[in-house]
Amino acid sequence: MYTTKEVCEQVGISYETLKFYCKEGLVPNVKRDKNNYRIFDEKNIAWLKGLQCLRKCGMSIKDMKLYMNYCMEGSSTIAQRKEMLDKLKESLLKKMNELN
Repeated sequence: MYTTKEVCEQVGISYETLKFYCKEGLVPNVKRDKNNYRIFDEKNIAWLKGLQCLRKCGMSIKDMKLYMNYCMEGSSTIAQRKEMLDKLKESLLKKMNELN
């Protein structure tokens, strides 16, 4: 299990960002220790790295929540997730073309 500080260092995000993601429900199944501090496992860290990737690609917090909910529903939502990622890719390619 990892502390908030350790997770921030591993994922490369600020404390405020981690706290926000947790508060907004973007990180599922976060546990608390006996002092009520958040503690994280490897799954949480992998999840946060995925969120960081989506955010760096320009996905909105609203869409990140939707994507996360789809992921939690399981394989029945693969088509919806793929559609979201395809739209994001299309948007990024359009922005790249505008810059060139």
